[in-house]
This record gives sequence, C-alpha cells and structure tokens, in this order.
Amino acid sequence: MDLRLSNAEASPAEQEAVAAVLREHGRVTGDEIREHAYFADSGHAARGRRHLLLPALHAVMDESGWISAGALNHVARVLSVPPADVYGVATFYAMFAVESRAPHVVHVCDDIACGPRGGEEIASRLTDELGPEGKGADACWVRSPCLGLCERAPAVLLQRARRPDVSLAPATAEAVAGELARPAGQDTGVAVDLPADHAFADTTVSAPQTGGDRVGLRLLRRVGLVDPESLDDYRAHGGYTALRRAIELEPTRVIKELTDASLTGRGGAAFPTGVKWDGVARAPERPHYLVCNADESEPGTFKDRVLMESDPFGLIEAMTIAGYASGSERGYLYIRGEYPLATRRLQHAIEAARTRGYLGDDVLGAGFAFDIELRRGAGAYICGEETALLNSLEGLRGEPRNKPPFPSVKGLFGKPTVINNVETLYNVLEVLAVGGPAFASIGGQRSTGTKLFCVAGAVQTPGVYEVDFGTTLRELLMLAGGVRGELRAVLLGGAAGGFVLPDRLDVPLTLEGTREIGSTLGSGVVLAVDTSADMPAMLRRIAAFFRDESCGQCVPCRVGTVRQEEALARLARGVPLGSREIELALIDDLARVMVDASICGLGQTAPSAVRSALDLGLLDAPISSNGASRNGRAR
Repeated sequence: MDLRLSNAEASPAEQEAVAAVLREHGRVTGDEIREHAYFADSGHAARGRRHLLLPALHAVMDESGWISAGALNHVARVLSVPPADVYGVATFYAMFAVESRAPHVVHVCDDIACGPRGGEEIASRLTDELGPEGKGADACWVRSPCLGLCERAPAVLLQRARRPDVSLAPATAEAVAGELARPAGQDTGVAVDLPADHAFADTTVSAPQTGGDRVGLRLLRRVGLVDPESLDDYRAHGGYTALRRAIELEPTRVIKELTDASLTGRGGAAFPTGVKWDGVARAPERPHYLVCNADESEPGTFKDRVLMESDPFGLIEAMTIAGYASGSERGYLYIRGEYPLATRRLQHAIEAARTRGYLGDDVLGAGFAFDIELRRGAGAYICGEETALLNSLEGLRGEPRNKPPFPSVKGLFGKPTVINNVETLYNVLEVLAVGGPAFASIGGQRSTGTKLFCVAGAVQTPGVYEVDFGTTLRELLMLAGGVRGELRAVLLGGAAGGFVLPDRLDVPLTLEGTREIGSTLGSGVVLAVDTSADMPAMLRRIAAFFRDESCGQCVPCRVGTVRQEEALARLARGVPLGSREIELALIDDLARVMVDASICGLGQTAPSAVRSALDLGLLDAPISSNGASRNGRAR
C-alpha cells in the first residue's frame, strides 16, 4: 500500500523548481510540468526518470528551505515514483527537511577536529542568540558532523533558501551573524567563499607546501598557481596534455600504463586501478559508466576538497581519460553537499570544457564521446560507500548493496561501472605524464607514487601535505611544524581508522607499513592528539557519529553502533553494567560482531577507533560526560 502524504499541492515556485530540473535534463519543455500532473509515457520510460529524484529534492530545498508535503506529492507525480519512496529518500539525508523550518540553517561542526577548537563555543553562542538547536523563525542552528574544513577549524556551513550555500572557516559567532545579516544580492560569490576578512582564498592555508618552491609536488603542483575558473590558465600550466597523451596511446595502452604504475585506489580500499578499468573496458554489456566518488565525508578528511576547489579542471580531465579508457560515454561526479565552493567551481569547469570541445559528442575531434553530469549529495556519510553511492544516483535510499556482483560487472543502472575517488583520478594525470614504470619507482610494492595526507589537530601548521609513499609518520608531523604540546596519540585513517602511540612514529606511511602495526592509511587522516585533549570525549563523538550515520539496513551495524555509544555513555555517567571491566568487554564483543557481520565497510570499521583505544589503554582514564551528538537524522 502506498503512503499517501496528503492532498497538498506544491506552490508555483516549487513546481517551477522541479520543472527547471526536468528541462535541464531534456525531459520537458516550457510549462509542461505545471500543466500536466503526469507524463504521457509510462512503464520503462517512467522508471527511467527516477534518477532525477535527488536533483529534484535539492531544487525544492534550494527554493523553499524545506520540502513540503505538496512538493513531495508533486515530485512523486512528475517522476512516477511512489510517494512512500519519495518520502523515504527525502528523510534519508541530513541536509533535507520535510518539516517547516527557518530558511537559513547554520550547520556547526562539532566533530573531532572542530569541536575542541571552538565548535562547542560557537554552538553555545548561537543557542543564546538564535535559540535552542533547530528552533528559530528566520534562522536556526544545528550540530553537524565533519564539514571537511579541519585545517581551518572551527567550521560552519550556512544552508540558505534562494541563495548560495556558504562555508565559514575559521568561523566565529560574529562571522555567522554577519553572514546572516548580509542582504540578498551581496553574497561573496564564487571565487571567495567567505567574507573579505577571511583568508579562504589563500591556498597556502590549506596546502602549506604550495607557499614554497613546490619541489616534489605532483598532485598539488597547480594548487594556488592556476586560476581555478580559467580553462586557458589551466592549459597554460600543462592542462589537457595528459588527455592528448591518452588519445595517442589508445585505451589498451592507457590501462597498461596504470597497471605498470601499480596505482591503487586512494579512497581507502586500495584496489588496483588498472584492474578495475580493464574489467569494465572488456565488459561486453553496454553502455559503460564512470562515477567519481567525491563524497568525502570521513571525519578529518579534506584533501579532495582542496584539489577540487583549487584545480577543478584537473578532475574533469582525469575523468575524461577514465571515460575514454573504459569505453564510457557518460560520467557522474557525485560531490558531497557540504562543499559549496567546490561544487560551483566544478560545475563551471564542466560547462567551460563542454563549450571548448573537451567534453561532448566528439572530444578534441578524436572520435569519442564523453560528458559529465555533476550530482550533489545531501549529507549522508554512507554514500561514500560505492554501492550506496550508486543507489543514491539512481534515486534510491543510499543503502549499500550486497557484493558480488561488483560495480564493474553490475553497477550504475545495472551496467558495468568504473568508480574512482578524487585523489585516484588526479594520479592518472601523473601516470600519463611520467609513465607507469617511473611512477612505480616512487615507494614500492602496492604503495607507489605520492600520497596526500590531511594533517590536523595538535600540529603547528595543519593542512594537506603531499609526500612520497614510505615517508614516516614522524617526518610528516615535522613537515607540519611539529606537535603543539605533548603528543598523546595520532589518529590514522579518520573515524574509521585507529590510534597510534608516540612510540610508533617511525612507521613508514605505506599500505604495508601501517598494516604491520595494526593500523591503516584509510582516507589519509593524520589527527594529532596532545595530552590536554579529552580522549574519552573524542571516542564518544566518534561512536555517536557512526550511530547517526548507519543507514540501518543491517542489524549488526544498526544495533551495534547504538549499543557501542550507549556503553560509552554509561561509563561517562559512572554507571557501568556490572563493572567497568564488564562494560569494556561488552564493547569489545560488539566490535567483533560488527566487524564480522555488517554488510558494508561502515559497520565493519565503526568500532575501529574505539577498539584501538581499548587495546592501547587510552580509555584507562574516566570517561568524560562531554560527547553529545547531533540529533534529527531520520532513518
């Protein structure tokens, strides 16, 4: 039985917002949406519109600041999607609201990097000025997980109806008030995403190495050097030479170069890129698809954001090469909804490349077609998992699929699909520039080339750092200016990673080296924690993050993440079940079940940080009572 939302009707503005999405994708012309409740077509053609569900919901949110029952009904009718499904998708994402709320929403990061560095103070000030969390007529504030601005902590995101979203970092309550008071039409624009008194445009803040001689920089070599909005400037600094080289080599040789380079995925799984591309290229079923996973949501991670904001044409070129080599004519760039500046710059880059013939039906006159569509996520960490991302693109709830079949066999729309993360794709440009064997000569084994690390926390100069694989953790921390205070531990790999004690600082940062000490490189997070930090509170925040972000599809993760956070909360209150030792044993048992029985990597890694802290004795001190998480995620 279908869920019937109501007999409510969408407003003219909401209808026009949805119509604009359909017109953009060539589905309707003129006022067809408003004149007809349904399309004339049905069956397979109607089901083929479902992938526009996420863009349609975004359009309504951008117009009204929330998604009314009338808008949900209207979207369901025009896309031929059951109302229950539309409601289920709309309530899955944290950035969507299906209940009336203020048109201006301030998302305050209280995660592991921002919370201790001013996030909690901003939340307290906004409570005094705007009211309790989620309440307010013209503006309200809510807690947020990591916004990917850790090097500029604390961070805030303003989500505003009929105006561009804007990031503030480093943020203050005064800066938030100033931005809320800024009249419409006086937004800070695309080039600088903050008020003039912020240094957001200074890339040396996010990538400190770019302020020097740039020796050894490959992935970061254009950051801060080229105009991110100029295709001509990108070409003047070597842009599109890699694509021309790929066309000279032809697809089979391009894949061989990647195989010779031993390039592995940089998103955490470290799967061989050449193997992935080759599998899709050889697949007989057509069409093939390419998906760039730019949903960088791991707490403490911001490297992909820096690349996309500062060198957007590089990602477009790399995706075009991937599409050419894998026989894909269509690429989807799925970017997290909390990256407004990167989104605007990438959209501009796509349009500029299409205008100049670098995308389209005949790329560079070389006889192959490839184009890119940008899709915004809406605040769901689970969509960083590749199959959950595919479901999100198809207009479904972002819940992971069982594997096999793997995406290279049955991916987007059931067709063979290449999925790569942002950093992996940028490495393709370097492989084609120097050749596979030369690339493989840096580092060794499965850890070849350079690696980007997101260094934050108790260091003198936080930011994205590019180093050769094999650089030690100690050397990386020294490159970031050293540790502020006395080092207690380092969190490697983000919330899904684990802790390393100071006696392991000489570990080589490779896939093999970190595995030997029971850790992981993960998404490249290196968060230094000094002795003044509230370690138990940090662990509670990590546990609460996974509790909120679990999609709820499988029992081990849905229940286990809740029980893990509850156990830490009981220890914080000093009321353990039986004794402290019994409670810690329960946490360890929960971890084993989640690792062994969860469907996807979220559940399997949700206990990683807590478990490593237990093993290293970082929970020997009493648990802090400060660790409350955000509320309101509908599942």
